Amino acid sequence: MFIVSVLGWWYGQGWNMRFVRLREKLMSTLDYFSIDLLFRTFFSPFRQISAGNVRGPLGVQMRAFLDRLISRMIGAMIRLTMIIVGSVAIVLYLVYGSLMLIIWGVVPLMPLIGLVLFLVGWVPWSL
Repeated sequence: MFIVSVLGWWYGQGWNMRFVRLREKLMSTLDYFSIDLLFRTFFSPFRQISAGNVRGPLGVQMRAFLDRLISRMIGAMIRLTMIIVGSVAIVLYLVYGSLMLIIWGVVPLMPLIGLVLFLVGWVPWSL
């Protein structure tokens, strides 16, 4: 009776808890990297540095234009790097979490697999 209740929890509520934990971790990672926000503000100036509206001679206006352009390019490069790093982190955690869900389902079967391997005479150090 005890084994049945443990297996019932393992494949029911336990597996559901693992799935919820995986989903929460993925949502937390998505929130941490804010990839959607990075895409929306892709060409915004880096750290919101901008020269604003500049009045004056043409040389001063050109300098302000180049300052804004360089700031936007630096911002785009940094945001692109963060988008790539965040995407890789999300994909790696998704693969890791999926593997953990599969392993969660196989763990209770390990004693049976070990017993079958013992009965057929398989020895791991004889490979």
